[in-house]
Amino acid sequence: MRLTDGVRLGAVAAPSRVLFGPHETNLGRGRGISERHVAYYAARAAGGAGVIVTETASVHASDWPYERAPLAAECRIGWQAVAQACRPHGAVVLAGLGHAGSQGSSAFSQSALWAPSRVPDVATREMPMELEQGEIDELVAGFAAAAESAVRAGMHGVEIEAGQYSLLRQFLSGLTNQRGDSYGEDKTRLLREVLAAVRRAVGDRVVGLRLSCDELAPWAGITPEQAAGIVEAVLDGIDYLVVVRGSAMATSATQPDLHTEPGFNIELCRQIREVVREKSGERRALVVLQGSVVEPQQAQQALDDGVADVVEMTRAQIAEPRLVELVRAGHAGRVRPCVLCNQKCRVRDNRNPIVSCIAEPFSGHESDAPGRECTTTRITRREVLVVGGGPAGLEAARVLAEGGHEVEIVEKNDRLGGAALWAAQVGGRGRLRRITDWLESEVRRLGVRVTVGTEATEADLLASGREVLVATGSVPGPRPYDVRGGVVIDVADLLDRHAVPDGPVVVFDPVGDAVGVGVAELLAGQGKETAIVTQDQVVGTQLALTGDLAEANGRLQRAGVRLEKRSLLRELHPDHVLLEDTFTAQRRTLPCAALIHCGHRLPNSDLAEWRRIGDCVAPRTIHEAILEGRRAAHEITELVGGGAR
Repeated sequence: MRLTDGVRLGAVAAPSRVLFGPHETNLGRGRGISERHVAYYAARAAGGAGVIVTETASVHASDWPYERAPLAAECRIGWQAVAQACRPHGAVVLAGLGHAGSQGSSAFSQSALWAPSRVPDVATREMPMELEQGEIDELVAGFAAAAESAVRAGMHGVEIEAGQYSLLRQFLSGLTNQRGDSYGEDKTRLLREVLAAVRRAVGDRVVGLRLSCDELAPWAGITPEQAAGIVEAVLDGIDYLVVVRGSAMATSATQPDLHTEPGFNIELCRQIREVVREKSGERRALVVLQGSVVEPQQAQQALDDGVADVVEMTRAQIAEPRLVELVRAGHAGRVRPCVLCNQKCRVRDNRNPIVSCIAEPFSGHESDAPGRECTTTRITRREVLVVGGGPAGLEAARVLAEGGHEVEIVEKNDRLGGAALWAAQVGGRGRLRRITDWLESEVRRLGVRVTVGTEATEADLLASGREVLVATGSVPGPRPYDVRGGVVIDVADLLDRHAVPDGPVVVFDPVGDAVGVGVAELLAGQGKETAIVTQDQVVGTQLALTGDLAEANGRLQRAGVRLEKRSLLRELHPDHVLLEDTFTAQRRTLPCAALIHCGHRLPNSDLAEWRRIGDCVAPRTIHEAILEGRRAAHEITELVGGGAR
């Protein structure tokens, strides 16, 4: 069976074996499914997704896990709009339904959190209330009512959440279910009651189950062996099973970043599918592989190896909505890569960011984007010179060339890729290189003229007679410490293979993102005595946004990196640095043969009179560079309006 083949889920047929799973988007208006949701899901349906599961909606008003979390009672109109938008493309569209229980938030509901037992959540430390029979009955009724509302709205069915963030998982787990009644003696009871009530409500429509089959806490949590028993107990009531891992004990396990290899659930899924095949009767449930599967080749291999019947490729389709369409057309190499960085697609935090992708900035913004490519109305064929071949320049050139314009990139270095090349050298972040490799492949495929090893001057730009976009990147920024001797190496130079002297190395990290942490890991991995200096109380504070904060600090300590927290760097000397405690102002020295500067950078001010994009406007992330490159291309072609010099 091929990834692009159709498959039957219960009574309905899906056009491919690729699932776009439920995930937080922050696209909601109030607690309903919005028009932004509709455009978001419709783009994946048009791109060939076989099954689409909408953002998990709370089935009871007691659950309000994040500010823009959907509430099933307010979703019917939105579900109807999603179903209508996706129907022409043949996708099976399901409503995600759940309740976060003690992993929710009381900040919005201002009510006690629901839980099977009085066990504080390990993340928030909040003590929940223990559900009594009345609340349990309300919960079961809530699942049934939400499911009925979804199918009446035109959805093909529902997916029930018993995965990482769910009250149903909490009832299944010895970590959180310490009840002495029948719900504690038989921990599957509540899940069986919910599935039975949902089946009665939806009839022969699709019922899927997302189940945590390994909580990664074997001392009391669900283990793969216990999950086999849970699956056997509920198998007759479901049409498909999504095998996931994780619990409150391991919140980064379900959507880890690029430090975790893709396909991490393959063996777990294989094990559970064997149970399903053995215990199923005539009506066999399908098994779905989940776990950072972002490459079509790996997804196809999982099908070939009998690991699963369907593959969830959620982040892959955030990065490339047309994934299935491109694979079906024989253009798998043109699929925009997902690098698993979590920088824009992991949005469950108090900033309420909208879901997006560093490589595909229109993801999540489909309803207000001017168009996916420059293939619509053009007034004239333009000639455009792009100065700088980093992500901003490459994206601008790609979009312009896609629209039929004549484009040349001039890059002063001997390679395309810009700062993204050295960012990919940082420890554990090699996958970032895939974005610039893909961009370079696309611009060359589209016939963009590429000139490397040449620095364009203002006279060159004036003489060219072409539209000009300047994407010349950034330069090292200020050094807020006194240099009284010693060796300072800018991080860009280090990652461009600058030699490091023998002796202790100190990484100065006033930013707190992946760069400083990754550089420290890289140097320690080379056997160097390494310390990292930060003014914060935790190293790499910005990594909380991508889910890597705890793991990163663990990696640093295992690598033997010395963590100098709550410290200001005051002076660099030939053989040491002078640090100052941010709280007490007490000063101390640290041996140092070389200081690696990982501070903020400044825009390259060359060619300041021309239209500028990316880091030469303000050094930020690859996401902003690509976004500005695309916007500039659209403006030049008058898709948005205005123009560029």
